[in-house]
Amino acid sequence: MEYKVFCPPDFNEDKYKKMPNVTLKEVTTDGVSPEGFYLTTHMPTYYKYNDNWIIPKSNSLNCVAVLENDTIVIKEIRNLVKGDKVVMGKSRDGQNGVLMYKEGFSKELYEDNGFSVETSFSEEYELLTDLMKREKENGGHIVWVLGPSVVFDHDTRVALVELCENGYVQALLGGNAIATHDLEGGYLGTALGQNIYTQENVPMGHYNHLDLLNAVRRAGSIKKFNDDGHVANGFIKSLTEHNIPIVLAGSIRDDGPLPEVYRNTEKALSAMQEQLDKATLVICLATMLHSVASANLASGYTIRENGDITPVYMYTIDVTENVTRKIAAARELMAVRSIITNVQDFVVNVQKSLIKKEDK
Repeated sequence: MEYKVFCPPDFNEDKYKKMPNVTLKEVTTDGVSPEGFYLTTHMPTYYKYNDNWIIPKSNSLNCVAVLENDTIVIKEIRNLVKGDKVVMGKSRDGQNGVLMYKEGFSKELYEDNGFSVETSFSEEYELLTDLMKREKENGGHIVWVLGPSVVFDHDTRVALVELCENGYVQALLGGNAIATHDLEGGYLGTALGQNIYTQENVPMGHYNHLDLLNAVRRAGSIKKFNDDGHVANGFIKSLTEHNIPIVLAGSIRDDGPLPEVYRNTEKALSAMQEQLDKATLVICLATMLHSVASANLASGYTIRENGDITPVYMYTIDVTENVTRKIAAARELMAVRSIITNVQDFVVNVQKSLIKKEDK
């Protein structure tokens, strides 16, 4: 497949030359923007400074644009520091030096395709696997955002491991539960006390995830627990052994939690942002809150080494249409693809398509 490459405006046209430079105001209090700031969008946006039109390396929703070293960077308001120069204005048509230019991508990238449970998703699977192959071959950064239900099934855990070991995972974002229950599967053969193969509850199984948490906390880290030989198999084990980043953002009440879980929300968001700023493809499975957060944080586009600007596709997979629609809305319907199915079938289908039996 060919990437959909962004076509920028012709800034030699008089109308662009006549547009003003951006107006800037300095931050006087850390974490507080001057009034009248420009609120960012996922759409490709140019900022005119010193009569040059600048597009940031990445963008994010509901942030501010800041001038740094003669270029524009996108910042969360909470990350502003005294002295930052923030872009002012509310228009996006160039009249305040800010030009949102969604027309640079083809119209089909933005269309609301109205997926439902009755939809055939064969084309979406084909597009996804083509994207994954392309990103693997070109040094892309595929970020997976997973909820715990993904690892409650033996075949799904096996499929995730094979995808990881074959270069289709560059980061995992999730919460305490995804890692806890996958490690529980590798340690005790259960997920939330349920046998991951037979799906049967085991005697006193409700203790299992807490026994796992206690054991990992005693070891001091997931890596140490794995290195000590306690984990027989699983996705987290594979990620750890391949040094693939794992970002676990805590919730208001996490059992344990695991030592690596971020319990400070701002630090969790910053760690997620670090991975999503590098993302060239994002795949979200069965976790509404982490997926919506990722949809807001992840850039709408990426700038390739050759200078091409290409969309960052976000795939969202859930059994509930309402969840996928929320995530699509958070992406402003740009380069978002939804599949309404159970995540176990989805992961196994992707694995079978990408990894042939002779490759195993």
